[in-house]
Amino acid sequence: MRKPIIAGNWKMNNTIVEGQALVSDILNRELNESVEAVICVPFTFLQTASKMVDGNKIKLGAQNMHWEEKGAYTGEISPLMLNELNVEYVIIGHSERRQYFNETDKTVNMKTISALSHNITPIVCVGESLQERENDSYKELIEDQVRKAFEGISTEDAKKTVIAYEPIWAIGTGRTASSEQAEEICQLIRNVLTSLYDEKTAQAIRILYGGSVKPENIKELMAMENIDGALVGGASLKADDFVQLINY
Repeated sequence: MRKPIIAGNWKMNNTIVEGQALVSDILNRELNESVEAVICVPFTFLQTASKMVDGNKIKLGAQNMHWEEKGAYTGEISPLMLNELNVEYVIIGHSERRQYFNETDKTVNMKTISALSHNITPIVCVGESLQERENDSYKELIEDQVRKAFEGISTEDAKKTVIAYEPIWAIGTGRTASSEQAEEICQLIRNVLTSLYDEKTAQAIRILYGGSVKPENIKELMAMENIDGALVGGASLKADDFVQLINY
């Protein structure tokens, strides 16, 4: 059985004070222990969050990292820095990183390999734009993204990864892929993983859906065979909504 994950991506939101209030509120609630709850917070809040969730019911994630351990990379954060703060997850290749900060399939692959080698679970993001969806090239695009992300990654390491399917046209737009559309792509991703490795490995890897996930649609999404959780944006910034998602 794949343990479901509800991962909150705070993006560029919340000061330290605001973050403390939100995490405290979440930690004071009853949370479904059969679901892995993760918060991926801004770099400035990682140290404080690490202390708050230590030994608690929430795992800590970062929103990005560099593939090198150290060096002349002004403004970047290394896997060793994340290790020091007990960060367990890192989002890699989010569409916003690809769109605004020139992330490529190659850098996604390098970061994924680096995260795995430093015992950080990568949440590897893939997804298509509205234009790619409408011109019917999205399946080939996503297959290509998955193949390139996993290049040079062993079977054992592949099992430790998480993939997030995020249709770019549904991120922060209020538009959500239907549960059938999301399931179709998550099934496609699992088929690609089977071809790269084997069925047992593909069945072990958790695949999340992201894109305007809310308490109103989480049950329907989670009922799908190949959807193992959600990468959540806006709804992770409100304790009530995030807790409802964890307790779906």
